[in-house]
Amino acid sequence: MKPLLGTLYLLGMLVPGRLGYNRSLAQHRQEVLDKAVTPWRSLETYSYDRYHPMGEIYQWMNQIREKYTEVVTQHFLGMTYEARPMYYLKISLPSNNPKKIIWMDCGIHAREWIAPAFCQWFVKEILQNYKDNSKIRRFLKNLDFYVLPVLNVDGYIYTWTTDRLWRKSRSSHNNGNCFGTDLNRNFNASWCSIGASKNCQDLTFCGTGPVSEPETKAVSSIIESKKEDIVCFLTMHSHGQLILLPYGYTRNKSSNHEELIQVGQKAANALKAKHGTNYTVGSSIDILYATSGSSRDWARDIGIPFSYTFELRDNGTYGFVLPEAQIQATCEETMAAVLSVLDDVYEKYWSSNGAGKRTSTPVVLSLLVSFMCLL
Repeated sequence: MKPLLGTLYLLGMLVPGRLGYNRSLAQHRQEVLDKAVTPWRSLETYSYDRYHPMGEIYQWMNQIREKYTEVVTQHFLGMTYEARPMYYLKISLPSNNPKKIIWMDCGIHAREWIAPAFCQWFVKEILQNYKDNSKIRRFLKNLDFYVLPVLNVDGYIYTWTTDRLWRKSRSSHNNGNCFGTDLNRNFNASWCSIGASKNCQDLTFCGTGPVSEPETKAVSSIIESKKEDIVCFLTMHSHGQLILLPYGYTRNKSSNHEELIQVGQKAANALKAKHGTNYTVGSSIDILYATSGSSRDWARDIGIPFSYTFELRDNGTYGFVLPEAQIQATCEETMAAVLSVLDDVYEKYWSSNGAGKRTSTPVVLSLLVSFMCLL
C-alpha cells in the first residue's frame, strides 16, 4: 500500500462519498443500537450475523461456558485500564497426548467490529461441529484453542457509546489531555522505532514504554508463559483484505518466511473459493506499511513459528463500518482461511509423528517374532 493510502487507512478515511459520511455513520450507529435493544435469552437465539455490545459478549461467553462444559473453560486474563475484566475461552478436548496451542485474539483496535464478530463465529463453528466434523475433531486431539474475543474492551465500549471510529485503548496521558494507546504499537518488538508515534494525540501512539498498557501486559504474560506450546498466533483486524506476516519493523525476513508465505497463500485461496473475495499475502512492511510494536511481530520474535495478522473485509467501500449484512460472508470465508492454516500447522507437527507411530508397532512385533524364533 502506498504511504498516502496507509495514512488514509489509519484515519478511517477510505470511505467513498466522504462528505456524506457523517450522516451514513450516524444512521449505521442508530441501526445497530436499535437492534441491540432486542433481548436474547439463550445461545439458540444469539445472532452471529449482528454486532454485539460488550455486555452481550460477556453474557455470550458465560453461556458458551455453561453449555459446552465438557470442552470450554473461561479464564480471567487481566483488567483493562478502566478496570474491566478481560476473559478468554479455552476450547480443549480431554486427551492423553501433549497438546499444542492456537492463539486467536480479536478487537485490539476498537473500531474494527468485524474482528470480534469473527472470534465469536469461530468459537460457534468449532463447538457446533467438533463432534461430527472429523477435521475439527482431529485438530482438537492435539490442539487447544485459546480465543480472546475482545482485547481492547475499554476502546470497544467507547465505540458503542461515544465515537464509532475510536481506535486506541482508553488510558489517560499528559495529565488527562489525551487518551488511548495504540495497543498494536505497544508490544516489545522494536518498540516505537518506525510506524508509531510518541505523541499521545496520535492514532499510532505507542505508549510510554514497551508493554506499558495493562491490556498488552495481560496478553504478553500469558503468551510468554505458554510460548513453548503455542504453534500459531492469529490476530484479527480490519480492513484491507490482507494476510500479513512478519515483519513490519524491518525488511529482513523471518527464518521461515517462505513457509509463512506458502501457508498464507493457501489460506487466501481457500478464502477466495468461498465467496470470491481476493486477499493479498505478504509482510506488513511490503504490502501495507512499516510498523513497530505489533503483537504479530513480537509473537514471531519470541519463537512462535506461525504468526499472522488477518485484515478482514473490505477494501475501503465501508472501511471500519462494515455493514452487518456482510458479517456472515466475511466470517464464512475467514473460517475457511483459518482452517486452512490449521491444516498446515497440523500436518507440520503431527503427520510425520503419526506416520512414525503407525510404523513403530509392526517393527516392534517383527523384533519380537525374531527374538522368539531364537528361543
